[in-house]
Amino acid sequence: MPLYLDIHRKVEGLTGDKLAQAHQKDLEMQDKRGVKFQKYWYNEDTGQAFCLYEAPNREAGQETHREAHGLIADETIEVKEGM
Repeated sequence: MPLYLDIHRKVEGLTGDKLAQAHQKDLEMQDKRGVKFQKYWYNEDTGQAFCLYEAPNREAGQETHREAHGLIADETIEVKEGM
């Protein structure tokens, strides 16, 4: 299954706690579209967040975000895992 990294550039009021809650909501919704969220990273100072997930296509991940919490990525990139 393809692997995607999405970038949320300016999440207003971003904190580690808020992002952890949003990630939990993603996990609760992911099976509906065959998505598997793996990890996330963030920077509170810049409001940036990054999500790594497997999905049948990029739209499945974005639709999961939209339904779970409404935080839609500004960019989604298909990536390959390295060592």
